[in-house]
Amino acid sequence: MSRAQISALVFGVGGFGALVAATASNEWKVTTRASSVITATWVYQGLWMNCAGYIQACRGLMIAAVSLGFFGSIFALFGMKCTKVGGSDKAKAKIACLAGIVFILSGLCSMTGCSLYANKITTEFFDPLFVEQKYELGAALFIGWAGASLCIIGGVIFCFSISDNNKAPRMGYTYNGATSIMSSRTKYHGGEDFKTTNPSKQFDKNAYV
Repeated sequence: MSRAQISALVFGVGGFGALVAATASNEWKVTTRASSVITATWVYQGLWMNCAGYIQACRGLMIAAVSLGFFGSIFALFGMKCTKVGGSDKAKAKIACLAGIVFILSGLCSMTGCSLYANKITTEFFDPLFVEQKYELGAALFIGWAGASLCIIGGVIFCFSISDNNKAPRMGYTYNGATSIMSSRTKYHGGEDFKTTNPSKQFDKNAYV
């Protein structure tokens, strides 16, 4: 089993789990510390508590990220060398590359959704004309960014792991060629020794005649 594929699977599945946790979390934004000191309460909001336009866009991006991460995990399991499903090594390499592409797309969707949500929060926070309740970045945003990074890293490793399958046949061919050359040399030297010893025996016989 390739170590690169194991690392990619760990990164990809770990990132997928982080995306699921971030999407289901209610801590996408939290009230500012100043307002919390006055009211002595903390207010959290997630993707499923508001129907604003930008939140719906972030919601769709995160759902797409989770869906792609799920299919990427399935493709990754089929593309692993240790599994019996997936066909030949060449077919498994293609499936692993496909899993890497899906993981990268999942990470990009999550990164875009979290960044869009964070941009809205910071814009409202630093806007002096915004008089409504202001919020700060919640823990779910950082979990979503971390999961997106893991998915992208795992996807890149999966895409580059296809080179390991391409190098394996070349190494075997070079090794077989080297053994054939060595065997031919030994046969040639053996023939020389046989030829050099024959004249000496004939010369000895003529000397006694």
